[in-house]
Amino acid sequence: MGFTGSTSALPPGPWGPLYYVNNAPETPVFWHQNVWLRPFLLEFDSISEAVRHLRAIQRNWAPVLHTNFRRGTLIDSLMPSVSRRPRTFPWLLPDSPLGAWTLLDDHRLVGSACCSSPFPAGSIRFEEDKEGPPSRAYLKLWESLVRCRRWPGPGQRCLDAGASPGGWTWALARLGARVIAVDRAEPEPRILAMTGPDGLPAVRYIKHDAFTLDPTEFGPVDWVFCDVACYPPRLYEWVERLFTAGIRANFVCTLKMQGTPDQDTARRFAEIPGGQVLHLCYNKHELTWIKLD
Repeated sequence: MGFTGSTSALPPGPWGPLYYVNNAPETPVFWHQNVWLRPFLLEFDSISEAVRHLRAIQRNWAPVLHTNFRRGTLIDSLMPSVSRRPRTFPWLLPDSPLGAWTLLDDHRLVGSACCSSPFPAGSIRFEEDKEGPPSRAYLKLWESLVRCRRWPGPGQRCLDAGASPGGWTWALARLGARVIAVDRAEPEPRILAMTGPDGLPAVRYIKHDAFTLDPTEFGPVDWVFCDVACYPPRLYEWVERLFTAGIRANFVCTLKMQGTPDQDTARRFAEIPGGQVLHLCYNKHELTWIKLD
């Protein structure tokens, strides 16, 4: 968790899992669960006063408590309910903003109506499918698509680079999309046998290193997905080649870190116009780059 802002009213942190950084202008940070972008300090005399001030700012808030749990729970109980139940996919993220707050003590609250994550405490959980997919990698794809507020559908073509064993291909084909699965290792046979809503094959497999495949081999696509285990600079070079080849699509790519995180390449991805670099709940030692066309 993190705070970023320029207000001088905030007392010095950290507070539990929360860190305050006074940096203006804002600099990109990647390894966090949620960034509170416009933090403020609220001093109040009663629980009802705290509730009144928060509701006057906006409707939806989710607490991140690290102390004064009983008092914080009472404040939260008087606010509009925000569900934390596991979500089914596809799930359309609400447009209404979700703020965050925490208590410093009985009479001081730090909050932010504007946050980098739209999820309560920066976290989302899905109802998992424990039988269909060949791995749990589909969960970070689901999370990415929820953050996109859109996903592939019937009639759309998807490139899944580094597809084996087929977790992302499974998730995309289930949405009705046509998937071009590229990998030197073949995805599981049941993944290759998936069909679309029209009964036709949903998956086309190309046995090849995705990073050396000529874009003319797969043609125009609506989405490009990549969960290849490689060094981030190689992924960046591949994305640049796709841009040069005229590929215009939505991108969702995993930046897998080996050893010390590669902050320089993460910044280069973040600087691509229209792109953003996120550390998803379902990411491990990796980041996710999203760019919507």
